[in-house]
Amino acid sequence: MSNFDHLELDGHALRLFLAVLEEGSVTAAAERLGVTQSAVSHNLTKLRRIMRDPLFTKSGRGIVATAHAQSLAEQARFLLDQMQAFASGADFNPADARLSLTIAANDLQRDLLLPSLFESLEAQLADIRMTVVPSLLPGPALLRENRCDLLISPRPPEGVDIVQKRLLTDHYMVFFDPEMRAAPANADDYMSARHITVRYGNNRTLEFDDMLENQGIDRNIVLRVPNFTAIAEFLRGSQMIATLPSLLQQHALRDFARVPMPLDTLAAGTIDLPIYMCWHQRYQHDPSHRWLRSQLEDVVAAKLRTPSNRPLSQQTG
Repeated sequence: MSNFDHLELDGHALRLFLAVLEEGSVTAAAERLGVTQSAVSHNLTKLRRIMRDPLFTKSGRGIVATAHAQSLAEQARFLLDQMQAFASGADFNPADARLSLTIAANDLQRDLLLPSLFESLEAQLADIRMTVVPSLLPGPALLRENRCDLLISPRPPEGVDIVQKRLLTDHYMVFFDPEMRAAPANADDYMSARHITVRYGNNRTLEFDDMLENQGIDRNIVLRVPNFTAIAEFLRGSQMIATLPSLLQQHALRDFARVPMPLDTLAAGTIDLPIYMCWHQRYQHDPSHRWLRSQLEDVVAAKLRTPSNRPLSQQTG
């Protein structure tokens, strides 16, 4: 029987294998893991020798997994989960803990919550390494395949193995530059205004915009930008208005005025925008992950204490 150097396998190697598999690119995997491309290539060579399989072959500008590599993916994820459980222990002491985590969030949730969360983690942990990735329109694979440890989104993915908890509920309001115009006084004033809104790079629109369109309400939308962060520079010095989540007043649109929507017939001022945190059930009872979730809830509670035109609500789901 020939020798098989399986003892050279470790958690880092399995994590790298899955990153290349899921990204379909050595470059993207390196960016995701925070290492160099040469480090990824070197470790892939080592894995190929251990597994006695090419694992990945070139396909156009990217790479694709071999049939053997595909068959190993689920087992690799299982082994990583077992390592996580083995290392977790029964207790978690932040002062001694060194955490490396990935959080998926789009710009609204990212800019509102994650700077404060990172500040809190940095103050309490022995060491923290945090990577933030866009969630886009999240699917369950984002959590099932360990592409992130925690997801923050108004659109939680569905799955019996996906756990979600509602962090808060926001609402939509009208933002405008008070130096350039007054607030829209009524529905006619609102409808005749020039509007700016968000359309993400994957052509996804805001739920509020979808609702109005489905009801046949056609506003004069003259400008669409790919994220909330881009709104401010276009809105400043303009007579346009933007109907957006009120939480934006705490960061991207803090310099602008906001008022409830004058569309009483639609009850638009009370349209809910829930925001959830989601995780895979493998982390449900993990002490470090439970602690992380509690820290995020503390950050949310602090944000909800910020004065606003209408109280936000914090709910569990």
